[in-house]
Amino acid sequence: MNDETKSPKLENAPTLMIVLGWYAIIGCIVFSAAIIAADFIVPDHDWIADTISDLGAGKYEFIVDIGIYAFSGSLISVALLAAHVHMGGWGWSCGIIGLALLGLIVFLVGARNEYGDNDSDGVVIHIYLVYALGLLMAIIPWLMSQGAARAGRYYGQVLVGISIVWAISAPVFFFLPDEIDGIYERYLGLIAFAFVFVLARLFIRRGRKLKG
Repeated sequence: MNDETKSPKLENAPTLMIVLGWYAIIGCIVFSAAIIAADFIVPDHDWIADTISDLGAGKYEFIVDIGIYAFSGSLISVALLAAHVHMGGWGWSCGIIGLALLGLIVFLVGARNEYGDNDSDGVVIHIYLVYALGLLMAIIPWLMSQGAARAGRYYGQVLVGISIVWAISAPVFFFLPDEIDGIYERYLGLIAFAFVFVLARLFIRRGRKLKG
């Protein structure tokens, strides 16, 4: 049997785990920084009343787009990590696919540029992307909670909590008056960031233990 026909040796790559974990966190920070920067740069913007979609429309849309693409990369990073370090169970497998879809959806939100500017060119899919994002964020943390608990009960409990809080909080957004939906959307963003942080921390700590 030559080298090409031998079964590959399975192994973890701790440095890759640490790097991707930190990128997932940094991507969230970049997104936050982009929103804060746009809050100051975009004229006549009310961060309490205006949503991120409103902030991403018009002349300065590239600022928010940078943050959106960075966060998309964060979701893809944790999807790669979850696939690299499979914690077992069908829920974890479904979560990997869901994370990849979330990354794609967030990317499409930025790429389509269908924000608060009454865009009507072609098929407008922004609202459908938002619905898909909301649904996936409600179920993915729960699906991955049992697998995450194998690395520590804390991880599983927090993921279940994130799933419950999101499922309760997200639908409220669609019924809020325009005067406050901007600040509420940012609150939902923090929940999404918490999900990424929990998974990133899990993989960073695992990578560090493997490195010794």
